[in-house]
Amino acid sequence: TFPLVSLFTVFLLQGVLMWIISLPLQIGIPQNPGVVNAFTFAGSAVWLIGFFFESVGDWQMARFKSNPDNKGQVLNTGLWRYTRHPNYFGDFCVWWGFWIISISAGGPYWTILSPIVMSIFLMYVSGVTLLEKDLKESKPKYEEYIQRTNAFFPGLPQT
Repeated sequence: TFPLVSLFTVFLLQGVLMWIISLPLQIGIPQNPGVVNAFTFAGSAVWLIGFFFESVGDWQMARFKSNPDNKGQVLNTGLWRYTRHPNYFGDFCVWWGFWIISISAGGPYWTILSPIVMSIFLMYVSGVTLLEKDLKESKPKYEEYIQRTNAFFPGLPQT
């Protein structure tokens, strides 16, 4: 039964999710490529913020993990000072940016399903919720970090 279970729970599920999440790119942007308006600039700005948070957050974490002295420690500097998951927040912004850009090109508004589904997964299903459960158990200072730092959306740390 393993091949059948894998087919449906891994590959088919991921395929359907990929199809839903990429709706603005499949349907929206091809409607009127090359259009530039206020939505194009707004969507590009949201996308750039997302790309910044995702790439810089991942780079900071990779650098932190490369130092053996940091084993079991919590990264709470850089972007990680303002959100416990800058890379997930960045991914969230990237998909909302894509959707806004697709609207600028005349894409249908119903493709908002894409960033909504991605947001739900990042915040409540496979992103923050899943990761935080493990981190609370594996890092003793993580609970203190939770008290000071926003889970998803960046904000000033609590003192």
